[in-house]
Amino acid sequence: MNVRNAAATLVGFAIAGAVLLGLAYLVGTGEILDAIGKANLGRVVLVPLAIFAWLCVWGVALRVILAAVGVEISAVDAVLVHAGAAFANHISPFGQAGGEPIAAWLVTETSDAEYERALAAMTSFDTINVVPSLLFALIGLGYYAVQAVLVQRIQYLAAGLVILAVTLPVLGGLAWRKREALERRLVRVLVPPLRFADRVLPKVSVPGRAAVERMVGEFFVGIERIATDRRRLVIAVVLSASGWALQAAGLWFAFWALGIVIPPYIPLFVVTLGAFAGALPTPGGLGGVETLQITLLVATTSVVAPTITAAVAISRVGGFFFTTSVGAAAIGILKLRARAV
Repeated sequence: MNVRNAAATLVGFAIAGAVLLGLAYLVGTGEILDAIGKANLGRVVLVPLAIFAWLCVWGVALRVILAAVGVEISAVDAVLVHAGAAFANHISPFGQAGGEPIAAWLVTETSDAEYERALAAMTSFDTINVVPSLLFALIGLGYYAVQAVLVQRIQYLAAGLVILAVTLPVLGGLAWRKREALERRLVRVLVPPLRFADRVLPKVSVPGRAAVERMVGEFFVGIERIATDRRRLVIAVVLSASGWALQAAGLWFAFWALGIVIPPYIPLFVVTLGAFAGALPTPGGLGGVETLQITLLVATTSVVAPTITAAVAISRVGGFFFTTSVGAAAIGILKLRARAV
């Protein structure tokens, strides 16, 4: 990480900290801490266990996607790579922006895969994870609509979600049909800045146009292989859905640890909808995801705001640092293994 990236990360954490502190102040810091202090520790332990299970399940899903592009790695290595990607997401501004390139690099460190093929697999993996998240959000909101009357804020959110669920597949289909044109356009976009870098940085080896065309072509070939392997796609989607369910279970366990039992469909759509706030310019969406989750829970449950905030703090903030720690350890293990080889 260079100085500029480190500074951006520190600024992002400062913004996230300010948002979380402001949120705690508005809700009531004393009431939140009091609720956390009364939590059942035996039940709290279930939260990191659910998060760890999610890391493992999505790691196996990543292994399935990598196999579709001809990259074979062990299940353990796939879990370590996914944990490392989660760590990168959590220390990079704009949530998912930093994880995929680093995860692709980790794949190349643990196999003989080309970087472009590994990056195509990671891009496809993220795209696949969106499918069950939208489905769960729609199912959860639909079931809630049957059980209760949607408040105005949730009505707007539900309408936006339906539009998103319709728009994304249409855009994806159009992009797939025009993939050759997209490939040529991407090459035209990448070549000029690389040529400029070659002139101003003579000591740096910059790939020429032919190399860029080969790399972009390899990337799109990887995407196509995954898209046409239906059996592995189905397996990956099922594993992705299981991972989302485990994340929702972590939030449910957090409420249970505070002595509150909420309907399981509520954390299911709260977690999946909250994930969209991960695109905010803070590391891992910290601050934004919690705010959205608390807003949704206040609107859809009768639980008081301090208890809701305490549950989100246990599942999301605590889970954030737990995942970051596990991911850092995973990258360390992979690096040590690479040096030993």
